[in-house]
Formats: sequence, structure tokens, C-alpha cells
Amino acid sequence: MLSAELKAFYMVARLGSITQAAKKLGLSQPTVTTQVRNLESQYAVELFYRGGRRLSLSDEGARLLPMVKELLQKESDIEFFLRNCGQVQGTLRIAATAPYYILDLVKTFRQRLPQVEVSVEIGNSQQVLEALEDYRVDVAASSQLLEDSRLVRRVLGSDPLVLAVHRNHPLAALDHVPLNALAGHTLLMREPGSTTRSLTEGLLKNANVSFGPLLEIGSRESIREAVLRNIGISIIARQEVPHDPQLRVLTIENAPQIAEYLYCLKERKNARLPAAFLGLAQEMAPA
Repeated sequence: MLSAELKAFYMVARLGSITQAAKKLGLSQPTVTTQVRNLESQYAVELFYRGGRRLSLSDEGARLLPMVKELLQKESDIEFFLRNCGQVQGTLRIAATAPYYILDLVKTFRQRLPQVEVSVEIGNSQQVLEALEDYRVDVAASSQLLEDSRLVRRVLGSDPLVLAVHRNHPLAALDHVPLNALAGHTLLMREPGSTTRSLTEGLLKNANVSFGPLLEIGSRESIREAVLRNIGISIIARQEVPHDPQLRVLTIENAPQIAEYLYCLKERKNARLPAAFLGLAQEMAPA
């Protein structure tokens, strides 16, 4: 069976990078490299052109890619069917951009279906939606609003964006912050692909505000720790700011709401576990 080699080929082809493919697959870079080279050597075919840091598909690789994608989707469909047939049991796989809305759903879901295992992975909006599209999870919670005919969507809730600062920061004396007051201050932001980062950049760009040095930090928890150390300030959803006497939470001029949505592929919305979770989300949705 070539399942591992084909999965490695597919992920490298999608991402154009051994490093990124290994990260997605949870494997080491040498393992992914070996799997791809084994596939090429076994059939005496060149699937990638290797030049520089990024791999590009050869003509043969480009023809193979849609066939592998179809095969992996079929494999995922079989696995999904087996997990959702028979009694209501199995595993529900969830990806989310933040735990705040999804964990209340998970708690109630497990109370109603204690025999069902639940796994939750956290990432930015781009990562969790890619996981849904790749059939690696069954439902995805994201703050990114998508109009996609392949997906069903439920609203989980919304929060305003606020400014989190250390209590000793110069801005901490304010209750409401005009956007021009942010000019020159070190801004802590998530990596590209984060909806909060996109909203922050758009908000400041529209107000013609040039912030100080940008410090990019790859998780909400790390950003909160950086604010607690007075390294910089961060625009963040209100619910994500922890209760801490060292922090001040300030309202921002023209701050937008940031909503959280639950997505599921339409083709899988009637399967038992996703359907039960979507129904619970609808039941617990804000009025």
C-alpha cells in the first residue's frame, strides 16, 4: 500500500514545502523526504522539480495530484462512515481558533453523549479551515466569515475588539482609546492567517495610523504573557483577555465586533456526530 507515500506527495504538492508538509502530517522532514523519494524511485518518475527552497510539481506530478486527492478523499469518506455508523459513538474531531465558545459546546455535547470521544485542535483561521477542507476534522470554529456553497455555517457568538495593555503602560490611564493614540506603540499581533490580525491591520490602515515596531507572536497565550510583561499592546477579542490585576482592557474607537462561526462540509452535515454538534450549536446560539 502506498497510503503514506501518497499522503506525503499530496501535502508537499499542496504546500510546496517539505517543512510545512511535515508539520501538517506530524512527521519529521527526513521522513517526508524519504516517502516522496521512495514513490519517485519505485516508479522511476520525477514528481517535483527541485530548485531553491520551494518545490514545484513536474508535469507528471500535476497529472497525479487530482487522482491522489480523489483517492485520499475516498479513504477519508470510508473512515468517516465507519466512525458514524452503528450506535452513536466514535470520535468527533474539532478544530477551533479559540477555546472560548467551542468548549461550552463540547461540555454539553459530552454530557449528552458521554460515549463519544472528542478531540479539539487549536490554530488560526487559515489552519482550521484547511483542516476541515482536508477532512482532517469534522467541524471547524473560526472567526473568518466564509460564503462558500460547500459549507454550512452556524454563529457561535461575537465580541468587540478591545485594547489590552499593562497597567503601567502610558495608555492605561485612558478608558477609551482613539486610534491615533496607538501610533508609535509596539503592537503584538498573531501570524498571517489570523482573522484578528486582518481586522487590526484593516482598522489601523483605514484610520491612517502607523503603529510602532510589530512583534509577531504565534499564539494568544503568548501574546497575553507579552502584554503582562509590558512588552507591547494588543488588539484582541474581549473574551480572550484574562482577568488579571496587571492588565487594563480599553475600548477602541470604531472597534468592530469579531464573530465566531461553526463550519461543516455540507456533504457531512447529516452524519450522526456532526449533525448532533451542529444541532447543539443551533440550540445554544445567541438570541
